[in-house]
Amino acid sequence: MKKYFPTILDYSLIIFSSLIQAVSLQLFFIPADLASGGVSGISQIINSFTGWPIGLMVLIGNIPLFVLGWRLLGGFKFTMRTGIAILTYSLFIDLLSNIDIFQSYSQVLIAELKDDIFLNTLYGAIVSGIGYGLVYRARGSSGGSDILARVLNHWRGIPMTQSYLIVDTVVILSAGFVFGWKPALYAMIALYISGLVAETVLEGGGTVRTAMIVTGKPEEVSTCVIDELQRGVTWLEGRGAYTGNSRPVLYCVVNRAEIATLKAIVHEKDPDAFMVVGVAHEALGEGFKPLRGR
Repeated sequence: MKKYFPTILDYSLIIFSSLIQAVSLQLFFIPADLASGGVSGISQIINSFTGWPIGLMVLIGNIPLFVLGWRLLGGFKFTMRTGIAILTYSLFIDLLSNIDIFQSYSQVLIAELKDDIFLNTLYGAIVSGIGYGLVYRARGSSGGSDILARVLNHWRGIPMTQSYLIVDTVVILSAGFVFGWKPALYAMIALYISGLVAETVLEGGGTVRTAMIVTGKPEEVSTCVIDELQRGVTWLEGRGAYTGNSRPVLYCVVNRAEIATLKAIVHEKDPDAFMVVGVAHEALGEGFKPLRGR
């Protein structure tokens, strides 16, 4: 059972993320006429003309993309995780619209936010971004534009970020002809915010700082960093291209609050040192978050 627990957890997370995305669509995007991009946005457009269930349209629209992704991207894990995500997301969209308790609450919330498209945009983007981030943490795919972006990246070498932007922008601009250009603009804002939220959920908010220090006093600097900051330091061998002289390079990782102290240490021990400070999304291992396979 322990062997299969990570897989069970991943699938549970995918199902939960599908519910979150469906809630975001039903509570914020649909009432405010905000196209959510991808297949969901196209389904909203079709629904405005035909009244057909959005969840059903999402499922139908994802079928050819799912087959395309299966053929070009392959892999049993991709097939299963993406299939579960598409199926549960489509099911939750239409299921929520038929649950009395949810509808009672949603009517109150919709009435409160009815005339505030900005709040609908903000809430919708945050909630949907959490859903996207969770499905990515579970090593899954949300289907729709996610599949198409991966296919474009695999087939034409187009970067994933550009692929998402192209696909979702086309859908949102198309929705502008149906719902109006003001909602289309807010939908673009929601697309950007949800991407930031998804990235935060996926990578965590623990942005750290990396430092490379070229110094003639490596022992003093490294000893002080270890003693005062309780951070490890790695010595790298470097050589100046101009002088040809060998010089040690110190490499260490600290959190944001410690960078000022690190600068003070380097300045105190070697005012002539050369220091480069960079930003890393995440640090895993001793002194930071434990290194895990998910």
